[in-house]
Amino acid sequence: MSSVAKLFTVEQADRTLPLVGRIVEDIVRADVAWREVVDELERERSASDDQRDERVRRLERRAVELAREMDALEGELGGLGIALKDRRVGLVDFPGELDGRPVWLCWRLGEPAVRYWHELDAGFAGRQPLPTR
Repeated sequence: MSSVAKLFTVEQADRTLPLVGRIVEDIVRADVAWREVVDELERERSASDDQRDERVRRLERRAVELAREMDALEGELGGLGIALKDRRVGLVDFPGELDGRPVWLCWRLGEPAVRYWHELDAGFAGRQPLPTR
């Protein structure tokens, strides 16, 4: 986290969740679709018939479209100052402070509010509940 990054309070992070949640839902949906296309593409590449080449090209184009969509959505989060940590489960981190030190405020798709934090180098495994106010 750079020293010029926007720092979120828990309240500010919570206020972004309607928008962030929609973006993250779109990312998770696109990631599922991308994985399905890649799996199908791998199966098609191993098959041998006359129409395989066209199916492979179609699947390759779709995989690229979905990857670009996810990159654009991740860029939207980045523009808000929020870091996408895991496309599969919709995990994001907001740069914040706790007791005067920089931390990540951690939110996962489906959670009603930002309720966790972790050290900058800890990741999801180091998630801890925010102190009660």
